[in-house]
Amino acid sequence: MKKTILPGLLFLFILSGFSQQKTPLQLTDIFDMEYVSDPQVSPDGSRIAYIRHFKDIMTDRNLSNVWVVNADGSGNRPLTSGNHVAGSPRWSHDGSKLAFRSNMADDKMKLYLMWMDTRETMALTNTDQSPGAPVWSPDDRYLAFGMFVPGQEASPIKLPAKPEGAKWNDPPKYIDKLNYRGDGQGYLKSGYEQLFILSTDGGTARQVTDAPHDHGTPEWSADGKQLFFTANLRENADYEPRNTEIYRLDLGSGSVTPLTDREGPDFAPVLSPDGANIAYLGSDERYQGYQLTQLYVMEVSGANPKLVSSGFDRDISEVAWAADGKSLYFLYDDFGDSKIGNIALNGRVQTLAEGLGGLSLGRPYNQAAYSVSKNGRLAYTLGGTTHPADLATQYKNSVTRLTHLNDDLFSFRMLGAVEEIRWKSSFDQREIQGWVVKPPDFDPAKKYPMILEIHGGPFASYGSVFSAEIQLYASAGYVVLYSNPRGSTSYGEEFGNLIHHDYPNHDYEDLMSGVDAVLEKGYVDPARLYVTGGSGGGVLSAWIVGHTDRFKAAVVAKPVINWYSFVLYADGPAFFYKYWFPGLPWDHPEDYLRRSPLSYAGNVTTPTMLLTGEEDYRTPIAESEQFYAALKIRGVESAMVRIPGASHGIADRPSNLIAKVAAVLSWFDTHGKTE
Repeated sequence: MKKTILPGLLFLFILSGFSQQKTPLQLTDIFDMEYVSDPQVSPDGSRIAYIRHFKDIMTDRNLSNVWVVNADGSGNRPLTSGNHVAGSPRWSHDGSKLAFRSNMADDKMKLYLMWMDTRETMALTNTDQSPGAPVWSPDDRYLAFGMFVPGQEASPIKLPAKPEGAKWNDPPKYIDKLNYRGDGQGYLKSGYEQLFILSTDGGTARQVTDAPHDHGTPEWSADGKQLFFTANLRENADYEPRNTEIYRLDLGSGSVTPLTDREGPDFAPVLSPDGANIAYLGSDERYQGYQLTQLYVMEVSGANPKLVSSGFDRDISEVAWAADGKSLYFLYDDFGDSKIGNIALNGRVQTLAEGLGGLSLGRPYNQAAYSVSKNGRLAYTLGGTTHPADLATQYKNSVTRLTHLNDDLFSFRMLGAVEEIRWKSSFDQREIQGWVVKPPDFDPAKKYPMILEIHGGPFASYGSVFSAEIQLYASAGYVVLYSNPRGSTSYGEEFGNLIHHDYPNHDYEDLMSGVDAVLEKGYVDPARLYVTGGSGGGVLSAWIVGHTDRFKAAVVAKPVINWYSFVLYADGPAFFYKYWFPGLPWDHPEDYLRRSPLSYAGNVTTPTMLLTGEEDYRTPIAESEQFYAALKIRGVESAMVRIPGASHGIADRPSNLIAKVAAVLSWFDTHGKTE
């Protein structure tokens, strides 16, 4: 949490009449930013539990606690405290208890139960592994959850016994699985995510699944005798990672029955209030780079599956039944804005709330969360370009913002104004949406340097949400342009699939047309243009410098440079070649080569920095190393920044986000910013 102001200093501050002049955002301000996630409204709609995130500058940790607030905004107070991590607050059906995850006792993540009348708290688990989000049984007597269960796999390599006292190296690691490492996880340990049930009176959790596959978050049946879950239990699961099904587990006999059986993903089962139907998400497999996630409803037996959202051209997520069972709430992104919708069983959709988001302090991605009570009260993360996620509630069309977590910081820090902009792509005249962020003390009579910042994915979307990273660039004196070129989500399936088996390519024209559109406004110096982006944005940044010399400098963050090596080296080797390319690299070498930024390294003259986490297994650092070596061989001014211990999500630690922004600014500042 933020530091307490001493009484004397507070008195002087009051006497000053709050006249402190605002100053630009600073890198270390990231440690003072807080945000809300996982809002959970009580069943009767009277209270909202949520997670309040903060950071510790001394330990470089992301921390969080559970808070609760009345629906009218009163009684906002912590349920846990201290420098710990908490998550997944879940109300019992009668609203008298709250289950949640926390490491507040001994840094070991446990499931806790809190009685809301007395705030008495009891740890329910004490396991070596971290339990997943708890799910209450209908009678509130049990919790179901997922948890990793380590396996034992003996190595076939038999070594002789070493002499007593000898110091040999650790034994060799024997790997024979297709998926052997994961980004943010490192080299995968033997074992699987299994399901457990646990009495809310305490005791020992009972493992109820044991198949050698990962099992998704469970859902209880109406009588509490069965669990529904998502998994891929086929023998070829590693080779068809998206082909998940919904299964029913009988807790008495242990029998598992598949309820879906099509080719394609089926997941996220949610039981209807009367217990007769299951809503779930999925799609028919077409091996496209981007396919809409759609909403289905079937009987609990698996019979009569029905596509409900056939006329809705947006991805659906986070489904919840209305209390009367006649419609469902859901979350979706639309033109860079996260919204809550309601869809009737006949497919009719209405939008209930807009402006959600703010869950990413790094780049301005659309990320949001919500929940709904039995009486229809919504609780959600309120986004916006001027603040990270706060808590809001909506009831009968009346919206109330319940928190203002960063008002203290922004009372003396200036933010850059954010303006939406649209333009036509020079390739095919399609409309592209973007946002321009101006320096906090912007003067339209001046000429500013500009940074083009490109999102990753590539099937993702930026939006009208807060971004500390973008604001720090603006505070350093840059105009910043970020946008959603073709391939971005939130514009429908056809727009997303414009890059199917053709990425990167004409998204280049989308981006350059956006640069030209901003230049037409007259306040950007065309001789001081800069470009950066991460992941998919790193791909496009590298592609851009191989196709134009318009930019003074570039920072290519965690990119793919060589698609041939990437599809065989990244985590999830069964995915990328199958969905993003027409086939295996040795069968289609021309396609892989044509779409690899490495193929255009001979054209690059732009001073280019490569930046990647050293433990990135999504876009491994070997990709950056290839481009760096190519540029160095050619004599192009270049540098490589390696973030120690960082995975693909570089900003997972506050100091890493600071390091990334500082590296980008240092490279751009030294390449003509003030000319």
